[in-house]
Amino acid sequence: MRDQGFHLVAGTDEVGRGCLAGPVVAAAVILPAGCYISDLDDSKKLSPEQRESLIPEIECQALSFSIAEVSPAEIDRINILQASLAAMKIALEGLNPRPEAVLVDGNQPVPISIPQKTVVKGDSRSVSIAAASVLAKVHRDRLMAELDSRFPGYGFAKHKGYATRQHLESLKKLGPCPVHRRSFKGVKELVQD
Repeated sequence: MRDQGFHLVAGTDEVGRGCLAGPVVAAAVILPAGCYISDLDDSKKLSPEQRESLIPEIECQALSFSIAEVSPAEIDRINILQASLAAMKIALEGLNPRPEAVLVDGNQPVPISIPQKTVVKGDSRSVSIAAASVLAKVHRDRLMAELDSRFPGYGFAKHKGYATRQHLESLKKLGPCPVHRRSFKGVKELVQD
């Protein structure tokens, strides 16, 4: 979008969409034109150690960055797609300076009145989207490790809330905890309201 005369271009991405527990987390990042961060890639292609090691450089290089969470209860209330878009909107609104344009990972526009372009597989095609994906992933992984100590027995620190065999087995044994998404398959069958 810089080729259209925009200078402050933000990239935004979310993580945790397919999880059974925990919030969906989005990040938005504005990097300077021509910014290069060695080894930066789609967060899914990086090891946890590689992602952690990139955080100080992303935060140092960024003109602005912002991270937002949407809770499991809100996900259940408005659905995961709307919650993902809401998280990206909140992250974008948290940027200062305000972006002139936005690159959004995926094919769904964010409900915000800033010129934007959706980019399928954007986390491998845009450095600012990749930076946002790493910030969001590291933030969410750290959060899930905290939730593991608050709600022991589920293994959140290990599987981060995804539907692994161990997670599904512990769900059957312990039942859902307050951070489980009650509208999701694998959890809703076990909810006893």
